[in-house]
Amino acid sequence: MVKQIALSKRYDHRYLEEKWYKCWEDGGYFVARTNSNRESFSIVIPPPNITGSLHMGHALNNTLQDILTRFKRMQGFNALWLPGTDHAGIATQNVVEKELAKEGLTRNDLGRETFIDRVWRWKEEYGSRIILQLKRLGASCDWSRTRFTLDSGLSQAVREVFVRLYEEGYIYRGDYIINWCPRCQTALSDIEVEHHTLNGHLYYIKYPLKLSTPHSPLPTLSVATTRPETMLGDTAVAINPNDGRFKALNSQVAILPILNRELPIIEDDFVDPEFGTGIVKVTPAHDPNDFEMGKRHYLQEINILNPDGTMNANAGPYENLDRFECRKRLLGDLEEGGYLEKTEDYLLSVGHCYRCQTIVEPYLSKQWFVAMKELAKPAIEAVREGRVRFIPNTWERTYFEWMENVKDWCISRQIWWGHRIPAWHCRNCGRINVSRKEVQVCECGSSNVDQDPDVLDTWFSSALWPFSTMGWPEATLDLKTFYPTSVLSTGFDIIYFWVARMIIMGLKFMNEVPFKEVYIHGLIRDADGQKMSKSRGNIIDPLVVINQYGADSLRFTLAILTLQGRDILLSEERISGYHHFCNKLWNAARFILMNIEGYLPKEDPSKSEPQLCDRWILSRLNQVIKSVTNNLERCNFSQAAQNLYEFIWHEYCDWYLELTKLQLYGSNESEKRATQERLIATFETILSLLHPFMPFITEELWSQLPGRKEESILMASNWPKVSESSIDRESIREMELIKEVVYHIRNIRGEMKVPPDKQPKALIKVPEGETLTLLEVHRGYITFLGRISELVCGPSITKPPSSAAAVIQEMELYLPLEGMIDIDRERERLEKELNEVEEEIKRTDLKLSNEDFRAKARIEVFEREKRKKDELNTKRLRLLENLRELAVG
Repeated sequence: MVKQIALSKRYDHRYLEEKWYKCWEDGGYFVARTNSNRESFSIVIPPPNITGSLHMGHALNNTLQDILTRFKRMQGFNALWLPGTDHAGIATQNVVEKELAKEGLTRNDLGRETFIDRVWRWKEEYGSRIILQLKRLGASCDWSRTRFTLDSGLSQAVREVFVRLYEEGYIYRGDYIINWCPRCQTALSDIEVEHHTLNGHLYYIKYPLKLSTPHSPLPTLSVATTRPETMLGDTAVAINPNDGRFKALNSQVAILPILNRELPIIEDDFVDPEFGTGIVKVTPAHDPNDFEMGKRHYLQEINILNPDGTMNANAGPYENLDRFECRKRLLGDLEEGGYLEKTEDYLLSVGHCYRCQTIVEPYLSKQWFVAMKELAKPAIEAVREGRVRFIPNTWERTYFEWMENVKDWCISRQIWWGHRIPAWHCRNCGRINVSRKEVQVCECGSSNVDQDPDVLDTWFSSALWPFSTMGWPEATLDLKTFYPTSVLSTGFDIIYFWVARMIIMGLKFMNEVPFKEVYIHGLIRDADGQKMSKSRGNIIDPLVVINQYGADSLRFTLAILTLQGRDILLSEERISGYHHFCNKLWNAARFILMNIEGYLPKEDPSKSEPQLCDRWILSRLNQVIKSVTNNLERCNFSQAAQNLYEFIWHEYCDWYLELTKLQLYGSNESEKRATQERLIATFETILSLLHPFMPFITEELWSQLPGRKEESILMASNWPKVSESSIDRESIREMELIKEVVYHIRNIRGEMKVPPDKQPKALIKVPEGETLTLLEVHRGYITFLGRISELVCGPSITKPPSSAAAVIQEMELYLPLEGMIDIDRERERLEKELNEVEEEIKRTDLKLSNEDFRAKARIEVFEREKRKKDELNTKRLRLLENLRELAVG
């Protein structure tokens, strides 16, 4: 156990983070038990890529998961947060291929087996980097259970699932349009394609009609396209059956320019009459919508591309040209032949490979697929019936939209790093042998068999994550104890790609949903609402922030900004602000520890009657326990953090600690000891509530409280429970009134620049009754906190000359300023400041009324100027009021 030391003056997050994380990990505090009689709580980490480095999205999601896990541990649950990493097929292969390129080598130079060995070596050296970074964040994962999607156990699970789905007819092999990266030469999932808006063109090309009268001039159709080179793969022209302009074209034939291929003219509801001319070319092998149209009309599929993005023999005279060079030459030929009618500028959403940024191609290819429609039905019902609940529930609509329109899932990738498809092709009979074990001999008796060269989509193994990580297909104790998991935390962008598929696979292979709740958090954006990116230069590196401000500051910032259903606007200034909160907490602890010198905890508590401030803070503390607990149960992280922040800073530190000085520095030893007991008890509870959010600083401060045993650890302590009987609403009401009076006294002092060493008298005009009695009984609080010399209250009070005033509920507060400040000089200062404010208001008005500014300024800049004007007007009114207060009368 860590040896206690005296609390230093300075909060040093670096020392605390290293010290306590080692203590927790060495002590086995993160490890969940299968032999525990406690109720289980479990959560699996969305596995980060082994190529990855901790970014702010990781920091957000893992902070939220850690908050839940620490909270549940303290509530007494047998809590498992199961960690692991993803092999990230395309990403990892790209990284290693780049390393090879520096040596002048390619993967083909090494061969498949040697290349895979090279990737494993890279993984062993660099693949755990992100795990170490998660530890810097304070992640309390059970590292003894760390899994990797390519480890032996998970590989066995992947093969078992593939074979079972194949045997039941859910997995098949066929031709389909997929996203194809010519550089990586592999299929990509939709989520692996990044769409960028680019300036492009819409080309109008004339397609001649084939007519029965050979001597008449050939009329033409005008067809619009953004990718003219794909016309070389056209097998039809299409119109909308409801478009009356083209009724006469139905069942006619068009001629493909350059290649002179005959194209049937078909009718299909998919055609948008508003796009281009209302007539579209149909290229089934190079457009997903055209592919579906081709299936409906039994069209030929002509692939014009080689895997590397060059044109193949089907492109005729353009064979072997790069696709973009082909476009350039084809357009020239079309123009020369009189087929290019016109060209218009056009904004395009163009898909790029998420790894190498190459423009991807819709590409007809033979791939392995999972038939999803039947598998999706139980997963849809599970959410409809509430067995899986989305938080916030608005994301259920997105889930249903995807699942009810689900398409078959392309699961094959043309790379080497990953789970190789367990299918062996016989060169003799052509049979495909799918097997759990390696196939040496085909069913036909031939040993001339080769394993399929493709690997499985990374999402395939990820879909099994909640149960494969716990030892499936074996019936393990982990599965019995922790499956189904309690909650999943993730981003909305992978609801279909990962969340839905996990639900499908969990129901299919475990007959149970994989998790009961899915918490969907927003995206992290910069302070202006822009997406963070390297190109914008607005990325905030969590590791840099942790080094500068500490993990606790970052974690609390992320939690308090995580409003359900909203994106998070993050800035370094916000993180810095919550670093000040850490300092505030640290200084509060130092104040308490300095004022309990000589205090020895005893079994017999002090019998001293609690003061109003004690009853108030205990009441408010129990309300906060209730609120924070309820909000964490509902994954309402922001509200829970906000409750703690407001209570600790603005009630406990600003008011209660100040008021305890009256007893701590007084002569009554019994009251002093009682106050010390309450300080320790309340602060201990505060640290417990804060621990899931800020584990390092709370663990250190908790360890310094008196009576703490050497082996005692906060993260293993009990979560605070609400004492409803301790909530005294009358004391809260009384204290709020006193706070409001003190606030207005302090506000007047600040506005009028009353020096700290001056103590004016305060007068309060208040009717006879309960409020007057309350002010009289607690005048000591008001004079002490307001730094006033005397408090006079009553119904007959009148406003003295040169007094500042404030109205508080049924009361009027007066602070005579004569002799407290130089009134003439203060009036002169206020008038000067008023003139400056009025000039600034004029400048802001001119800016806001400027048409050029209104037209060009970003909306957030314009709104900022409007807020500035409102603030200036408020300040102007306050200055005028202060000047009136200083008028002699």
